[in-house]
Amino acid sequence: MSSPQVRYATSGDVEIAYQVLGEGPPDLVWVGGAFTHLDVMWEHPGYRHFCEQLASFSRLILFDKRGMGLSERTRVGTLEERMDDVRAVMDAAGSERAALIGVSEGGPMSMLFAASYPERTQALLLIGAEVKEETTADWPWGEATREEFESYIGLLGERWGKALGTSLYFPDDPDPEGTGRWFGKLQTASMTPRDATAFQRMAFEIDVRDVVPAVHVPTLIVHRVDDPICHVENARFLAANIADARYVELPGQTHIPWAGDRDEILAEIREFLTGVREAPEPDRVLATVLFTDIVGSTERATQVGDRRWRELLDAHHAAVRRQLDRFRGREIDTSGDGFLASFDGPARAIRCAGAAIDAVGELGLEIRAGVHTGECEVAGDKLAGIAVHIGARVAGRAGPREVLVSSTVRDLVAGSGLEFDDRGSAELKGVPGEWRLYAVSAA
Repeated sequence: MSSPQVRYATSGDVEIAYQVLGEGPPDLVWVGGAFTHLDVMWEHPGYRHFCEQLASFSRLILFDKRGMGLSERTRVGTLEERMDDVRAVMDAAGSERAALIGVSEGGPMSMLFAASYPERTQALLLIGAEVKEETTADWPWGEATREEFESYIGLLGERWGKALGTSLYFPDDPDPEGTGRWFGKLQTASMTPRDATAFQRMAFEIDVRDVVPAVHVPTLIVHRVDDPICHVENARFLAANIADARYVELPGQTHIPWAGDRDEILAEIREFLTGVREAPEPDRVLATVLFTDIVGSTERATQVGDRRWRELLDAHHAAVRRQLDRFRGREIDTSGDGFLASFDGPARAIRCAGAAIDAVGELGLEIRAGVHTGECEVAGDKLAGIAVHIGARVAGRAGPREVLVSSTVRDLVAGSGLEFDDRGSAELKGVPGEWRLYAVSAA
């Protein structure tokens, strides 16, 4: 009954609780659903059996998300912060490369991680994984419309800890009363009602449809066809948009993989992991690109003369590079009065852009910035491809001291505290279709 030893990894200034079970290889990182508590989860026999079976053919790494369970109680993390947490846990566990198993709400972060860090992702396993929670005209397979969600979320606080949703999550449980008591305990142990509300709001805003085609690691998708929480069309979308993914559709109406008929899911995972081949070195990667340039540079150079302009440019370059170092950006190219940099998370790129605008403002210069996240071609130390072109076009539409972002970026920073003004749709020269653009209003 006793759970595996709880250890701690440091992610930035946040401590993340994790456990290791089994010996492997391979390493398998479990990225769980909405709320977790390592010790309380272990009390459920179905979960315990599932983990022990996984650990029989892998080294299983379990962790509590930041802000919940045994991890440090801080605000709920953004997708990129939670990617940082996974890397911190892997580093602490001595795992250079691992398979990620993304379950339910853990699916989007796992997809983003696999696309951003293919060199650290041996394989991606998506079990009952979400793509987008909100039901909209262009995504009829969400969990709820915005109106339905607001009605539900308003009641969450008073119902928290009262076995909320037990019958929905465990429809065929042989001990519904016992499971209900355990589920209520898990809710209150994992987080407070206020934190649960904040987490649910963050999760409801996530949309990873634009990220999915950038996944290029061996992928297994398993979904129960009558899943009442996550519609099966989520899985079918993933299967249609992840190259060479293996898709297994199983009968059943239980969302949680370790509940219901779990042996079928275990068999699919075992077969996929123990037979996986070494993934090729990545030549494409998901990245966030940041473009900046000086507003009115030609006029300013004419006013101050060549020598003074060169001094200003040198000071500008130094100021921008300090912010790139601060926010973990990688300088890709510097041409004239502009920068191209890449980041492994869009929120950091946005905050870097804002800090750079302030820093060069002290020099009497104004810059503008554009941010986009997409799949880039890797050529040595350089990045290329349509995502880079989009980032450049977005920056070209920004005004002085403005950070303009694509809709992809805006969708990926839910829960970050960043706020945006909708600038409407625009045609970007040389890029097909229309693109919705947003200006950062608060960082």
